[in-house]
Amino acid sequence: MGLFSSLKCPFSGMGKQAVANRTGAVKIGWLVDSPSAGLIYQAPRRLKGEVKTKHAKSAARCPAVIDLEARYFEIPCPFDLHLKMVCNAEGNWGIRNLAGPESAIRSATLKKQVHMVSPSEWRDPARPMIQISAPYRFVTDEPVYITQCEPFMDYRTHAWPGLLFGGRFPVHLWPRSLMWAFEWHDTEKPLRLRRGDPWFYACFDYDNPGRKVRLVEAEMTPVLRDYTRQMDGVTNYVNQTYSLFERAAQVRPKTLLTERTERYMEAAE
Repeated sequence: MGLFSSLKCPFSGMGKQAVANRTGAVKIGWLVDSPSAGLIYQAPRRLKGEVKTKHAKSAARCPAVIDLEARYFEIPCPFDLHLKMVCNAEGNWGIRNLAGPESAIRSATLKKQVHMVSPSEWRDPARPMIQISAPYRFVTDEPVYITQCEPFMDYRTHAWPGLLFGGRFPVHLWPRSLMWAFEWHDTEKPLRLRRGDPWFYACFDYDNPGRKVRLVEAEMTPVLRDYTRQMDGVTNYVNQTYSLFERAAQVRPKTLLTERTERYMEAAE
């Protein structure tokens, strides 16, 4: 049974054999869907290990290492944050901005960006959870699953005091905006995020593991906007969004990915 055999193919005339016979790079689009300050979000970048030696037997030149790193894309952190988890006398948790007046982010903006998850929704009652909007959408016109995970190949001087909540879902059916969710394990230690540092990784699964990924900047077309509006906010109404994938496949337009070009940007100006 293949990765995608449990879902009806949303593309007319594309059977399982046609999908299996695809060759060449898998084209996947990315875009930032933010109502404001979109320029702070940088383009995803392919992971590349640091090479400080030209030795032919260097670990950095190992084909297996190179192939692994080539399959991960790192999304840079858009801002500097220095946060502390605090608990008041009533046992209620909150977030303190340790940067104080030196913070690059205004207090009102910080409150809009960083959200405490309701304690009833935590995985562990002793581990608070926060969420930060990560307005990246990935879109493609062939069956592809994205895995969002912690930047585990990046060494951090200030280790995170918890774990990033990862996730996996089909972006060809569900090009939703991402979220950076964090589970705070050691509440005595602060969380430091630095602009430009790896914020999280994105890895993609598709029909043939021998194929490479070609990541392109995508355009938020009216067709894509109309489609994404049908899935945005559905978690407020249902518990299991996976149950909606079949419905999404039925209403999905044949083409969602439109690569952004210089010609389009000049016309828009």
